[in-house]
Amino acid sequence: MESKYNPAEIETKWQQVWAEQGLDRAIENPDQPKFYALSMFPYPSGNLHMGHVRNYTITDVVARVRRMQGYRVLHPMGWDAFGLPAENAAIDRGVHPAQWTYQNIDQMRAQLQELGLSYDWEREVATCAPDYYRWTQWIFIQMLQMGLAYQKEAAVNWDPIDQTVLANEQVDSEGKSWRSGALVEKKLLRQWFLKITDYAEELLQDLDKLPGWPERVRTMQANWIGKSTGAQVVFKTEAGDALPVFTTRPDTLWGATFMVLSPEHPLVEKLTAPDRVAAVDDYRKAAAAKSEIDRTAEDREKTGVWTGSYAVNPVNGAKIPIWIADYVLMGYGTGAIMAVPAHDQRDFEFARKFDLPVKVVVQPEGDVLDGDTMTAAWAGEGVMVNSGPLNDIPAGKGEAESVPAAIRWLEANKKGQGESNYRLRDWLISRQRYWGVPIPVVHCPECGIVPVPDEQLPVTLPEDVEFSGRGASPLAQLGDWVNVPCPTCDRPARRETDTMDTFIDSSWYFLRYTDAQNPEQAFATAQANGWMPVDQYVGGIEHAILHLLYSRFITKVLRDRGLLSCDEPFERLLTQGMVQNTAYKNPKTGRYVAPEDVADPAHPVDPQTGDALEVFYEKMSKSKYNGVDPKAVLAKYGADTARMFILFKAPPEKDLEWDDADVEGQFRFLNRVWRLVTEYIATAGANGGSPAGDTAADLSKDEKNLRRAIHTAIQAITEDIDGDYQFNTAVSELMKLSNALTDSATKASPVYAEGVRALVLLLAPFAPHLADELWHQLGHSESVHRTPWPVFDPSALVVDEITLVIQIMGKTRGTLEVPADSDKAALEQYARESEAAQRYLTGKEIKKVIVVPGKLVNFVVAG
Repeated sequence: MESKYNPAEIETKWQQVWAEQGLDRAIENPDQPKFYALSMFPYPSGNLHMGHVRNYTITDVVARVRRMQGYRVLHPMGWDAFGLPAENAAIDRGVHPAQWTYQNIDQMRAQLQELGLSYDWEREVATCAPDYYRWTQWIFIQMLQMGLAYQKEAAVNWDPIDQTVLANEQVDSEGKSWRSGALVEKKLLRQWFLKITDYAEELLQDLDKLPGWPERVRTMQANWIGKSTGAQVVFKTEAGDALPVFTTRPDTLWGATFMVLSPEHPLVEKLTAPDRVAAVDDYRKAAAAKSEIDRTAEDREKTGVWTGSYAVNPVNGAKIPIWIADYVLMGYGTGAIMAVPAHDQRDFEFARKFDLPVKVVVQPEGDVLDGDTMTAAWAGEGVMVNSGPLNDIPAGKGEAESVPAAIRWLEANKKGQGESNYRLRDWLISRQRYWGVPIPVVHCPECGIVPVPDEQLPVTLPEDVEFSGRGASPLAQLGDWVNVPCPTCDRPARRETDTMDTFIDSSWYFLRYTDAQNPEQAFATAQANGWMPVDQYVGGIEHAILHLLYSRFITKVLRDRGLLSCDEPFERLLTQGMVQNTAYKNPKTGRYVAPEDVADPAHPVDPQTGDALEVFYEKMSKSKYNGVDPKAVLAKYGADTARMFILFKAPPEKDLEWDDADVEGQFRFLNRVWRLVTEYIATAGANGGSPAGDTAADLSKDEKNLRRAIHTAIQAITEDIDGDYQFNTAVSELMKLSNALTDSATKASPVYAEGVRALVLLLAPFAPHLADELWHQLGHSESVHRTPWPVFDPSALVVDEITLVIQIMGKTRGTLEVPADSDKAALEQYARESEAAQRYLTGKEIKKVIVVPGKLVNFVVAG
């Protein structure tokens, strides 16, 4: 028997045993309740960081407990493997993206296995593998057939030097290309979109079906969908062209004094007067070089240029000028707004700058606003004026107020229509890059857009590709790959050369896991329905909007296609906090300093400048020099210690502050558990004590107290795991139980044997290697992870006796063990007869007796 805890030896041994036994393989048994535990899968960068370790450990504890509680558990892992970093590696290092990606996957898989995570590796997926992206392409074709996939022109980031499209990540904070340094332009290209807006209302309403999600995340999604109600109103140009506008305040139409179009609006060229062409063209070029954030910033000075044309206000026939301004975006609404400067601050600032009229249509109670003298827009309540049929109606959205009245008038007079609008835009999925899923369509001059037939999927990525980062997409430069016969008419046609946004890969991977080895289908409906929805999803808050929203959208689409029965993919969501560590920063230069370069941590200074450094906790990062390599922690302490620290240091949803001393503390605790169990085995032998049965009446006081501690721990840890996953308090309960066993004076008792057994079982999800080793040494042949989770005995928690405190004038003078069910009179009698009372009260007059049931008796004496 081992005399010393050796985590390296134990963990290697049990990881091999578990793999050989297929211990973590998901069981397809419909008679068992199911539990689907899932961590957001990683991008294979090549190395795990502590954020990964935290995410995966949290999910692993849940999965392990549910197995022990009798659930059939699906707990898979895979790789979100397409994306820009692999293509950059190909450009920088001359390594093919596939080679780079699969090397990283192999490396990270080995690191995950060292952590003892209970994954069903037989269901592993990599989104860059043809046998996965075949089905991503198939799902795209389903959406094309449903009318949910389409092409239209949209703006992209264009590098004018390298003549290539850039991802947002490739544009720096100054709007320049990361590679050429050129000022990036906006260019219109035909792009593929998915009609997520068709599902906007359901995506919004179904947030109410997700009580297991953090309120913060549901609010973020609702705000992103951004529903607003109002009216669509069509203005006409003098030439008769329609300029539809959506407004949430149709009651202020009578106050519209000009219109503003996005510089990208398709009618701008037609509306521009000959003498305005140069000014308009210059302005459009300048706008194209700005980011959306810059263009829409509230504190930015308003800019714009008049087109030289006018529109007709449909409610009063007024002729109003048409301007273009960069704060209006083509991607939001209709790309055109009516400007009501008296009641919108942005419009007001624009009007004042360009000397445009301001017309008041809402007067506040008790005041008279004048458009010529106003110093700011009035956006508050009031009464409608100068508004024809709306005059004297209270301004507002209530049923008896101006907004509903305006919509009724517009509809009755066929001037507009009440409708809801959403901030949510259709999902642009086109990427002009190589390392992604090829969009499976062919462009035929005769037949138009033709989907690739199912039997020809997957459309695989060619391997003989040159990566330069310049020119068109690498795929577009491969004539042999691009030029193909049309699947319908067999005439010469061209493949689509765009690849898909990688968010598509991650928007359905959880479905593939349910049937990962199926060569004939993306997943069998029965399999998916048998496991879905995911019962517990764990990942970072940074994915609160896009990944989760897209996953919800794709789930609903596939449900409507008859492939699924669930409405939502993730029943419960946990967004774990960040892992932080001490960072040193020079506040004058903004430069971070590595801890090893700080000579005196108590008085840290910049070794280069001598400036005093700021010291604070910040998210672990290479650039902050505050990362901790999981490999180093595992090498020194083992995976079980790393897991215990991660779980103990903070509740899972809170940020975790790294502390080497606390890691050492968890290592010492596991050593104490090792000694406690191995010393017990050495004394009693394997199976050397039978757990206490139904003989509580025969137990001594010490045995009853120990048994109470055992079942208190079982109850508390179970509640911590079944509730809000308070793993930190669960680990504290493990420590309390360990201490109770260590301090027990009844080590030869069956109750002690029960306690040792319970300690190892309760430890199993947290420190799985150590627990299985100790369970084996206790004489069990079956894995601890296949042993039922302990259930607490309520009778063990019943207290027969309590410790009564005896006080004289508020000072404790002694204690006394008394029956727990004693009433006040009995407690006073026990106290009066106690040795402490006899010693301190003899010869004194008792003026008052204060009895606190279950706790104390206090005697107040005279003088």
